[in-house]
Amino acid sequence: MTTPSTPTPKPGASTPAPTPGAMPSRAPKPGPRPGAATNNRPTPAPVPAPAKSDPKKFGRIAEDGTVFVTQGGTEREIGSWQAGTPEEGLAHFGQRYDDLATEVELLETRLIAHPEDAATIRETAEQLRATLDSAAVIGDLDLLDRRLGEIATQSDAAGEKAKEQKAERRAAAIAQKEKLAAEAEDLAENSTDWKGTGDRIRAILDEWKTIRGIDRKTDDQLWKRYSRARDAFNRRRGSHFAELDRTRATAKKKKEELVERAVALQNSTDWNETARAYRDLMTEWKAAGRAPRGDDDKLWAQFRAAQDHFFDSRTAVNDERDREFEENAQAKDALLEQYDAQIDPATGLEQAKNKLRELQDKWEEIGFVPRNKVREYEDKISAVEKRVSDAEDSRWRRTDPEAQARIDQFQSRADDLAAQADKAEQAGKSAEATKLREQAAQWQEFADVAAKAVND
Repeated sequence: MTTPSTPTPKPGASTPAPTPGAMPSRAPKPGPRPGAATNNRPTPAPVPAPAKSDPKKFGRIAEDGTVFVTQGGTEREIGSWQAGTPEEGLAHFGQRYDDLATEVELLETRLIAHPEDAATIRETAEQLRATLDSAAVIGDLDLLDRRLGEIATQSDAAGEKAKEQKAERRAAAIAQKEKLAAEAEDLAENSTDWKGTGDRIRAILDEWKTIRGIDRKTDDQLWKRYSRARDAFNRRRGSHFAELDRTRATAKKKKEELVERAVALQNSTDWNETARAYRDLMTEWKAAGRAPRGDDDKLWAQFRAAQDHFFDSRTAVNDERDREFEENAQAKDALLEQYDAQIDPATGLEQAKNKLRELQDKWEEIGFVPRNKVREYEDKISAVEKRVSDAEDSRWRRTDPEAQARIDQFQSRADDLAAQADKAEQAGKSAEATKLREQAAQWQEFADVAAKAVND
Protein backbone atom coordinates (compact mmCIF):
# COMPACT_ATOMS: atom_id res chain seq x y z
CA MET A 1 0.00 0.00 0.00
CA THR A 2 1.36 3.37 -0.97
CA THR A 3 1.59 6.12 1.60
CA PRO A 4 0.48 9.53 0.29
CA SER A 5 2.14 12.59 1.74
CA THR A 6 -1.18 14.31 2.53
CA PRO A 7 -4.47 12.94 3.90
CA THR A 8 -7.12 11.99 1.31
CA PRO A 9 -10.73 12.90 2.18
CA LYS A 10 -13.45 10.30 1.90
CA PRO A 11 -15.75 10.49 -1.13
CA GLY A 12 -18.55 12.87 -0.28
CA ALA A 13 -16.72 14.31 2.75
CA SER A 14 -16.19 18.01 3.06
CA THR A 15 -12.77 19.29 2.04
CA PRO A 16 -10.64 20.13 5.06
CA ALA A 17 -10.01 23.85 5.72
CA PRO A 18 -6.58 25.14 4.81
CA THR A 19 -4.00 24.73 7.50
CA PRO A 20 -3.81 28.02 9.49
CA GLY A 21 -0.11 27.60 10.01
CA ALA A 22 0.42 27.77 6.27
CA MET A 23 -0.82 31.38 6.07
CA PRO A 24 2.27 33.62 6.36
CA SER A 25 0.23 36.73 7.04
CA ARG A 26 -0.79 35.32 10.39
CA ALA A 27 2.71 34.58 11.56
CA PRO A 28 4.79 37.77 11.01
CA LYS A 29 8.45 37.76 12.04
CA PRO A 30 8.81 39.32 15.51
CA GLY A 31 10.91 42.43 15.83
CA PRO A 32 10.64 46.16 15.40
CA ARG A 33 9.07 47.60 12.28
CA PRO A 34 11.45 49.62 10.08
CA GLY A 35 11.49 53.20 11.31
CA ALA A 36 9.58 52.42 14.50
CA ALA A 37 10.88 54.04 17.68
CA THR A 38 12.30 51.52 20.10
CA ASN A 39 13.29 53.80 23.00
CA ASN A 40 12.10 52.80 26.48
CA ARG A 41 10.59 49.52 25.28
CA PRO A 42 11.31 46.34 27.25
CA THR A 43 13.08 43.63 25.31
CA PRO A 44 10.87 40.53 25.20
CA ALA A 45 12.25 37.25 26.35
CA PRO A 46 12.91 34.68 23.60
CA VAL A 47 9.81 32.68 22.74
CA PRO A 48 10.29 29.13 24.03
CA ALA A 49 9.28 26.28 21.78
CA PRO A 50 5.77 25.25 22.89
CA ALA A 51 5.39 21.82 24.37
CA LYS A 52 3.91 19.37 21.91
CA SER A 53 0.25 18.63 22.50
CA ASP A 54 -1.22 15.19 22.98
CA PRO A 55 -3.73 14.77 20.12
CA LYS A 56 -5.20 11.62 21.71
CA LYS A 57 -6.85 13.84 24.34
CA PHE A 58 -8.63 16.01 21.81
CA GLY A 59 -9.45 13.85 18.77
CA ARG A 60 -9.56 10.42 17.12
CA ILE A 61 -9.42 8.63 13.75
CA ALA A 62 -12.20 6.19 13.05
CA GLU A 63 -11.60 2.76 11.43
CA ASP A 64 -12.70 4.14 8.05
CA GLY A 65 -10.12 6.96 8.34
CA THR A 66 -12.54 9.74 9.34
CA VAL A 67 -10.76 12.30 11.52
CA PHE A 68 -12.59 13.95 14.48
CA VAL A 69 -11.62 16.73 16.95
CA THR A 70 -13.47 17.60 20.16
CA GLN A 71 -14.18 21.34 20.50
CA GLY A 72 -16.50 22.98 22.98
CA GLY A 73 -17.54 19.55 24.23
CA THR A 74 -18.67 18.49 20.75
CA GLU A 75 -16.92 16.17 18.36
CA ARG A 76 -16.42 17.60 14.87
CA GLU A 77 -15.27 15.89 11.67
CA ILE A 78 -12.27 17.62 10.14
CA GLY A 79 -11.17 15.27 7.32
CA SER A 80 -9.99 11.83 6.42
CA TRP A 81 -6.71 9.97 6.98
CA GLN A 82 -5.73 7.25 4.52
CA ALA A 83 -1.97 7.70 4.36
CA GLY A 84 -0.86 5.57 7.25
CA THR A 85 -1.72 4.26 10.67
CA PRO A 86 -4.14 6.08 12.97
CA GLU A 87 -1.22 6.99 15.26
CA GLU A 88 0.59 8.62 12.35
CA GLY A 89 -2.60 10.48 11.45
CA LEU A 90 -3.03 11.78 15.00
CA ALA A 91 0.60 12.92 14.99
CA HIS A 92 0.05 14.69 11.67
CA PHE A 93 -3.03 16.59 12.82
CA GLY A 94 -1.39 17.22 16.23
CA GLN A 95 1.60 18.83 14.48
CA ARG A 96 -0.76 21.08 12.55
CA TYR A 97 -2.26 22.13 15.90
CA ASP A 98 1.20 22.84 17.31
CA ASP A 99 1.93 25.06 14.32
CA LEU A 100 -1.29 26.94 15.01
CA ALA A 101 -0.40 27.24 18.72
CA THR A 102 2.99 28.64 17.74
CA GLU A 103 1.28 31.28 15.65
CA VAL A 104 -0.82 32.28 18.68
CA GLU A 105 2.33 32.36 20.82
CA LEU A 106 3.99 34.72 18.36
CA LEU A 107 1.01 37.08 18.49
CA GLU A 108 1.21 37.18 22.30
CA THR A 109 4.94 37.93 22.17
CA ARG A 110 4.48 40.56 19.50
CA LEU A 111 1.86 42.35 21.60
CA ILE A 112 4.39 42.66 24.42
CA ALA A 113 7.25 43.74 22.15
CA HIS A 114 5.24 46.10 19.96
CA PRO A 115 2.23 47.49 21.83
CA GLU A 116 2.08 50.28 19.22
CA ASP A 117 0.93 47.54 16.73
CA ALA A 118 -1.94 46.53 19.00
CA ALA A 119 -4.65 47.29 16.43
CA THR A 120 -3.01 45.14 13.75
CA ILE A 121 -2.33 42.34 16.24
CA ARG A 122 -5.97 42.42 17.39
CA GLU A 123 -7.22 42.17 13.81
CA THR A 124 -4.93 39.22 13.12
CA ALA A 125 -6.02 37.50 16.35
CA GLU A 126 -9.72 37.92 15.47
CA GLN A 127 -9.17 36.57 11.96
CA LEU A 128 -7.28 33.57 13.32
CA ARG A 129 -9.93 32.98 15.98
CA ALA A 130 -12.64 32.90 13.31
CA THR A 131 -10.88 29.96 11.58
CA LEU A 132 -10.78 27.76 14.68
CA ASP A 133 -14.24 26.28 14.05
CA SER A 134 -13.09 24.96 10.67
CA ALA A 135 -9.44 24.27 11.43
CA ALA A 136 -8.29 20.76 10.41
CA VAL A 137 -6.12 20.24 13.50
CA ILE A 138 -6.29 18.12 16.62
CA GLY A 139 -5.52 19.80 19.92
CA ASP A 140 -6.94 22.03 22.64
CA LEU A 141 -8.81 24.44 20.38
CA ASP A 142 -10.76 25.78 23.34
CA LEU A 143 -7.46 26.92 24.91
CA LEU A 144 -6.42 28.64 21.70
CA ASP A 145 -9.84 30.31 21.52
CA ARG A 146 -9.39 31.72 25.03
CA ARG A 147 -5.85 32.87 24.34
CA LEU A 148 -6.87 34.62 21.13
CA GLY A 149 -9.75 36.24 23.01
CA GLU A 150 -7.33 37.51 25.65
CA ILE A 151 -5.05 38.90 22.94
CA ALA A 152 -8.00 40.85 21.50
CA THR A 153 -8.96 42.10 24.97
CA GLN A 154 -5.40 43.07 25.96
CA SER A 155 -4.76 44.83 22.66
CA ASP A 156 -6.91 47.79 23.64
CA ALA A 157 -5.05 48.33 26.93
CA ALA A 158 -1.68 47.76 25.26
CA GLY A 159 -2.54 50.26 22.55
CA GLU A 160 -3.51 52.92 25.10
CA LYS A 161 -0.37 52.26 27.08
CA ALA A 162 1.70 52.52 23.93
CA LYS A 163 0.09 55.89 23.19
CA GLU A 164 0.86 57.09 26.73
CA GLN A 165 4.46 55.95 26.47
CA LYS A 166 4.81 57.57 23.08
CA ALA A 167 3.40 60.80 24.52
CA GLU A 168 5.82 60.60 27.46
CA ARG A 169 8.75 60.02 25.13
CA ARG A 170 7.60 62.93 22.97
CA ALA A 171 7.26 65.22 26.01
CA ALA A 172 10.71 64.20 27.28
CA ALA A 173 12.24 64.75 23.84
CA ILE A 174 10.60 68.17 23.56
CA ALA A 175 11.82 69.14 27.04
CA GLN A 176 15.32 68.02 26.19
CA LYS A 177 15.42 70.03 22.96
CA GLU A 178 13.86 73.05 24.66
CA LYS A 179 16.63 72.90 27.26
CA LEU A 180 19.28 72.70 24.55
CA ALA A 181 17.69 75.57 22.60
CA ALA A 182 17.54 77.73 25.75
CA GLU A 183 21.19 76.98 26.51
CA ALA A 184 22.18 77.92 22.95
CA GLU A 185 20.20 81.17 23.22
CA ASP A 186 21.86 82.08 26.53
CA LEU A 187 25.33 81.35 25.15
CA ALA A 188 24.61 83.30 21.99
CA GLU A 189 23.56 86.36 23.95
CA ASN A 190 25.99 86.41 26.88
CA SER A 191 29.12 84.33 26.36
CA THR A 192 32.45 85.85 25.34
CA ASP A 193 34.36 82.57 25.58
CA TRP A 194 34.42 82.35 21.81
CA LYS A 195 36.24 79.05 21.42
CA GLY A 196 34.58 77.23 24.33
CA THR A 197 31.12 78.42 23.33
CA GLY A 198 31.67 77.49 19.68
CA ASP A 199 32.64 73.97 20.77
CA ARG A 200 29.58 73.74 23.04
CA ILE A 201 27.15 74.89 20.33
CA ARG A 202 28.53 72.20 18.01
CA ALA A 203 28.17 69.62 20.80
CA ILE A 204 24.54 70.72 21.28
CA LEU A 205 23.93 70.00 17.59
CA ASP A 206 25.41 66.50 17.94
CA GLU A 207 23.16 65.83 20.93
CA TRP A 208 20.19 67.35 19.11
CA LYS A 209 20.52 64.82 16.27
CA THR A 210 20.13 61.90 18.70
CA ILE A 211 16.72 63.05 19.98
CA ARG A 212 13.74 61.49 18.20
CA GLY A 213 9.99 61.17 18.58
CA ILE A 214 8.83 64.79 18.13
CA ASP A 215 6.20 65.83 15.63
CA ARG A 216 7.53 67.76 12.65
CA LYS A 217 5.84 71.09 13.50
CA THR A 218 7.19 71.22 17.06
CA ASP A 219 10.58 69.95 15.98
CA ASP A 220 10.80 72.64 13.28
CA GLN A 221 9.95 75.37 15.81
CA LEU A 222 12.62 74.16 18.23
CA TRP A 223 15.15 73.84 15.42
CA LYS A 224 14.53 77.45 14.41
CA ARG A 225 15.31 78.57 17.98
CA TYR A 226 18.59 76.69 18.02
CA SER A 227 19.49 77.74 14.49
CA ARG A 228 18.80 81.43 15.20
CA ALA A 229 20.88 81.25 18.39
CA ARG A 230 23.78 79.60 16.54
CA ASP A 231 23.64 82.21 13.78
CA ALA A 232 23.44 85.06 16.32
CA PHE A 233 26.50 83.73 18.15
CA ASN A 234 28.43 83.34 14.90
CA ARG A 235 27.56 86.93 13.90
CA ARG A 236 28.55 88.29 17.32
CA ARG A 237 31.78 86.31 17.30
CA GLY A 238 32.56 87.46 13.76
CA SER A 239 31.88 91.07 14.75
CA HIS A 240 34.13 90.70 17.79
CA PHE A 241 37.05 89.38 15.79
CA ALA A 242 36.50 91.96 13.05
CA GLU A 243 36.68 94.71 15.68
CA LEU A 244 39.69 92.98 17.22
CA ASP A 245 41.40 92.99 13.82
CA ARG A 246 40.71 96.72 13.47
CA THR A 247 42.01 97.37 16.99
CA ARG A 248 45.15 95.32 16.35
CA ALA A 249 45.75 97.16 13.09
CA THR A 250 45.56 100.46 15.00
CA ALA A 251 47.88 99.08 17.69
CA LYS A 252 50.34 97.94 15.04
CA LYS A 253 50.46 101.42 13.51
CA LYS A 254 50.95 103.02 16.93
CA LYS A 255 53.73 100.60 17.91
CA GLU A 256 55.52 101.14 14.61
CA GLU A 257 55.60 104.84 15.48
CA LEU A 258 56.91 104.05 19.00
CA VAL A 259 59.66 101.88 17.53
CA GLU A 260 60.75 104.79 15.28
CA ARG A 261 60.89 107.12 18.29
CA ALA A 262 62.79 104.56 20.36
CA VAL A 263 65.36 104.01 17.60
CA ALA A 264 65.82 107.78 17.25
CA LEU A 265 66.76 108.02 20.96
CA GLN A 266 69.06 105.01 21.23
CA ASN A 267 72.33 106.92 20.64
CA SER A 268 71.51 109.86 22.96
CA THR A 269 73.98 110.73 25.71
CA ASP A 270 71.56 112.92 27.63
CA TRP A 271 71.18 110.10 30.09
CA ASN A 272 68.57 111.44 32.51
CA GLU A 273 66.21 113.02 29.98
CA THR A 274 66.43 110.08 27.59
CA ALA A 275 65.80 107.55 30.38
CA ARG A 276 62.63 109.47 31.27
CA ALA A 277 61.67 109.52 27.58
CA TYR A 278 62.01 105.74 27.37
CA ARG A 279 59.82 105.34 30.45
CA ASP A 280 57.17 107.47 28.75
CA LEU A 281 57.48 105.39 25.57
CA MET A 282 56.95 102.21 27.61
CA THR A 283 53.78 103.67 29.13
CA GLU A 284 52.47 104.45 25.64
CA TRP A 285 53.43 100.95 24.46
CA LYS A 286 51.36 99.30 27.18
CA ALA A 287 48.39 101.54 26.43
CA ALA A 288 48.53 100.80 22.68
CA GLY A 289 47.16 97.25 23.03
CA ARG A 290 48.22 94.15 21.11
CA ALA A 291 49.05 94.13 17.43
CA PRO A 292 48.64 90.87 15.43
CA ARG A 293 50.73 88.20 17.17
CA GLY A 294 53.58 87.91 14.68
CA ASP A 295 53.80 91.67 14.19
CA ASP A 296 53.57 92.38 17.92
CA ASP A 297 56.50 90.12 18.75
CA LYS A 298 58.59 91.57 15.94
CA LEU A 299 57.85 95.19 16.92
CA TRP A 300 58.58 94.48 20.59
CA ALA A 301 61.94 92.99 19.67
CA GLN A 302 62.81 96.18 17.73
CA PHE A 303 61.62 98.46 20.53
CA ARG A 304 63.47 96.48 23.19
CA ALA A 305 66.66 96.42 21.10
CA ALA A 306 66.69 100.24 20.83
CA GLN A 307 65.98 100.61 24.54
CA ASP A 308 68.66 98.08 25.53
CA HIS A 309 71.18 99.83 23.27
CA PHE A 310 70.66 103.13 25.11
CA PHE A 311 70.73 101.68 28.62
CA ASP A 312 73.72 99.46 27.86
CA SER A 313 75.57 102.52 26.62
CA ARG A 314 74.62 104.46 29.74
CA THR A 315 75.71 101.57 31.95
CA ALA A 316 79.08 101.37 30.17
CA VAL A 317 79.67 105.10 30.66
CA ASN A 318 78.59 104.96 34.29
CA ASP A 319 80.82 101.96 34.95
CA GLU A 320 83.78 103.84 33.49
CA ARG A 321 82.96 106.87 35.64
CA ASP A 322 82.62 104.68 38.71
CA ARG A 323 86.14 103.40 38.12
CA GLU A 324 87.34 107.02 37.97
CA PHE A 325 85.28 108.00 41.01
CA GLU A 326 86.81 105.18 43.05
CA GLU A 327 89.99 107.30 43.28
CA ASN A 328 87.87 110.17 44.63
CA ALA A 329 86.49 107.85 47.32
CA GLN A 330 90.02 106.93 48.38
CA ALA A 331 91.01 110.62 48.47
CA LYS A 332 88.01 111.44 50.67
CA ASP A 333 88.94 108.62 53.05
CA ALA A 334 92.44 110.09 53.35
CA LEU A 335 90.97 113.57 53.93
CA LEU A 336 88.72 112.30 56.73
CA GLU A 337 91.66 110.56 58.37
CA GLN A 338 93.69 113.79 58.17
CA TYR A 339 91.01 116.03 59.72
CA ASP A 340 89.41 113.64 62.17
CA ALA A 341 91.74 114.49 65.08
CA GLN A 342 91.81 118.21 64.20
CA ILE A 343 88.03 118.62 64.43
CA ASP A 344 87.57 118.19 68.18
CA PRO A 345 85.12 120.65 69.77
CA ALA A 346 86.32 119.61 73.23
CA THR A 347 89.69 121.25 72.58
CA GLY A 348 88.24 124.37 70.99
CA LEU A 349 84.93 124.90 69.24
CA GLU A 350 86.05 127.77 66.99
CA GLN A 351 89.10 125.84 65.81
CA ALA A 352 86.90 122.80 65.14
CA LYS A 353 84.51 124.94 63.10
CA ASN A 354 87.37 126.37 61.01
CA LYS A 355 88.81 122.93 60.31
CA LEU A 356 85.33 121.66 59.37
CA ARG A 357 85.02 124.40 56.74
CA GLU A 358 88.41 123.44 55.34
CA LEU A 359 87.34 119.82 55.21
CA GLN A 360 84.07 120.67 53.44
CA ASP A 361 85.83 122.80 50.79
CA LYS A 362 88.38 120.09 50.01
CA TRP A 363 85.63 117.45 50.07
CA GLU A 364 83.72 119.25 47.33
CA GLU A 365 86.87 119.84 45.29
CA ILE A 366 87.60 116.10 45.16
CA GLY A 367 84.29 115.45 43.36
CA PHE A 368 81.96 112.46 43.00
CA VAL A 369 82.32 108.94 44.40
CA PRO A 370 80.90 105.74 42.77
CA ARG A 371 77.11 105.58 42.66
CA ASN A 372 76.90 102.68 45.06
CA LYS A 373 78.99 104.57 47.64
CA VAL A 374 77.25 107.96 47.58
CA ARG A 375 75.18 107.29 50.70
CA GLU A 376 78.15 105.87 52.56
CA TYR A 377 80.27 109.03 52.07
CA GLU A 378 77.36 111.35 52.78
CA ASP A 379 77.00 109.59 56.14
CA LYS A 380 80.77 109.95 56.82
CA ILE A 381 80.87 113.74 56.29
CA SER A 382 77.53 114.16 58.07
CA ALA A 383 78.96 112.47 61.19
CA VAL A 384 81.79 115.03 61.39
CA GLU A 385 79.41 117.94 60.76
CA LYS A 386 77.07 116.68 63.47
CA ARG A 387 79.93 116.48 65.98
CA VAL A 388 80.56 120.22 65.55
CA SER A 389 76.89 121.26 65.38
CA ASP A 390 76.08 119.34 68.57
CA ALA A 391 78.93 121.07 70.41
CA GLU A 392 77.76 124.44 69.16
CA ASP A 393 74.17 123.74 70.27
CA SER A 394 75.39 122.70 73.71
CA ARG A 395 77.38 125.91 74.14
CA TRP A 396 74.43 127.99 73.06
CA ARG A 397 72.16 126.31 75.58
CA ARG A 398 74.64 127.00 78.38
CA THR A 399 74.79 130.69 77.52
CA ASP A 400 71.12 131.17 76.75
CA PRO A 401 69.83 133.85 79.25
CA GLU A 402 66.24 132.64 78.97
CA ALA A 403 67.27 129.08 79.85
CA GLN A 404 69.30 130.30 82.84
CA ALA A 405 66.38 132.47 83.93
CA ARG A 406 64.09 129.43 83.93
CA ILE A 407 66.61 127.49 86.03
CA ASP A 408 66.87 130.34 88.54
CA GLN A 409 63.07 130.68 88.68
CA PHE A 410 62.59 126.95 89.36
CA GLN A 411 65.38 126.95 92.01
CA SER A 412 63.99 130.08 93.72
CA ARG A 413 60.55 128.55 93.94
CA ALA A 414 61.98 125.31 95.38
CA ASP A 415 64.03 127.25 98.00
CA ASP A 416 61.01 129.38 99.00
CA LEU A 417 58.79 126.33 99.52
CA ALA A 418 61.53 124.63 101.56
CA ALA A 419 61.77 127.71 103.83
CA GLN A 420 57.99 127.76 104.32
CA ALA A 421 58.12 124.08 105.25
CA ASP A 422 60.74 124.80 107.98
CA LYS A 423 58.58 127.57 109.49
CA ALA A 424 55.49 125.33 109.49
CA GLU A 425 57.47 122.55 111.20
CA GLN A 426 58.67 125.00 113.90
CA ALA A 427 55.06 126.11 114.44
CA GLY A 428 54.04 122.49 115.01
CA LYS A 429 52.13 122.25 111.73
CA SER A 430 53.57 118.91 110.62
CA ALA A 431 50.94 118.13 107.98
CA GLU A 432 51.36 121.54 106.29
CA ALA A 433 55.16 121.16 106.49
CA THR A 434 54.99 117.76 104.73
CA LYS A 435 52.84 119.14 101.90
CA LEU A 436 55.19 122.12 101.42
CA ARG A 437 58.28 119.89 101.29
CA GLU A 438 56.59 117.73 98.56
CA GLN A 439 55.96 120.87 96.50
CA ALA A 440 59.54 122.04 97.09
CA ALA A 441 60.86 118.65 95.87
CA GLN A 442 58.79 118.89 92.66
CA TRP A 443 60.13 122.38 91.84
CA GLN A 444 63.66 121.24 92.63
CA GLU A 445 63.22 118.43 90.09
CA PHE A 446 62.14 121.00 87.47
CA ALA A 447 65.25 123.06 88.21
CA ASP A 448 67.56 120.04 87.94
CA VAL A 449 66.08 118.92 84.59
CA ALA A 450 66.42 122.43 83.14
CA ALA A 451 70.02 122.65 84.33
CA LYS A 452 70.87 119.27 82.86
CA ALA A 453 69.45 120.29 79.48
CA VAL A 454 71.65 123.34 79.42
CA ASN A 455 74.83 121.59 80.53
CA ASP A 456 74.59 118.55 78.26
